[in-house]
Amino acid sequence: MMRIATFNINGVNGRLPVLLKWLKETSPDVVCLQELKAPDERFPEAALKKVGYNAIWHGQKAWNGVAILSKKEIQEVRRGLPCDPEDFHSRYIEAITYQKVIGCIYLPNGNPYPGPKFEYKRKWFKRFTAHAKKLMAMELPVLLVGDYNVMPTTLDVYKPEKYLENALFRIEIRQAYQRLLKQGWTDALRTLFPHEAIYTFWDYLRFAYERNAGLRLDHFLLSPLVADSLKKGGVDKHVRGWDKASDHAPAWIEIK
Repeated sequence: MMRIATFNINGVNGRLPVLLKWLKETSPDVVCLQELKAPDERFPEAALKKVGYNAIWHGQKAWNGVAILSKKEIQEVRRGLPCDPEDFHSRYIEAITYQKVIGCIYLPNGNPYPGPKFEYKRKWFKRFTAHAKKLMAMELPVLLVGDYNVMPTTLDVYKPEKYLENALFRIEIRQAYQRLLKQGWTDALRTLFPHEAIYTFWDYLRFAYERNAGLRLDHFLLSPLVADSLKKGGVDKHVRGWDKASDHAPAWIEIK
């Protein structure tokens, strides 16, 4: 079995103790991290190497940032999405490891709606969908993993009526997610839990974690060659309750 996880760490250096504790506890084979909030030179490569992980990363000072960790050799394939040379946000990195193509994504939040941030989210999503289509056409084992900043259905949000005008739940964004799935991708967690409310994010405000007022923002999209070997998955919800935790909990799947 191979365990692949995703974790929006919300500041990789400030929450390094949380990350290392979780890695020691669960020992995933591959991890996709988002919101590093660190420039490339401040990524904690040595600390991760010490606990058995090779890494590639695409950092950015104070904002964004994505990384892929692997217990095996990892080869970077791409950083950033094609088709917009003026987009300097560190939101996508792609690698080959364990004989699989893994894309780690941090899709824009898009709030407030309406506005330029929402339009940027729509354009980014369109570029990502075009890239995903090319990956699907290659007929390779591909996983597109990370924080999509999308609640795809009403089952993915504790109070849907509250989020109708929120960029995470706007109908345009949910439709964009469905268009992506129609290329042939499998939403791993929703496939494993077809009728269950399963969340990966709880706001710091209003005791959201304690009330389980959560959102499912972190997703694993699998190409057919990977989807056929999907066995298990879940969310390490308890990590959200740790001291100085991220507002996201790590999510994971296991494939044969």
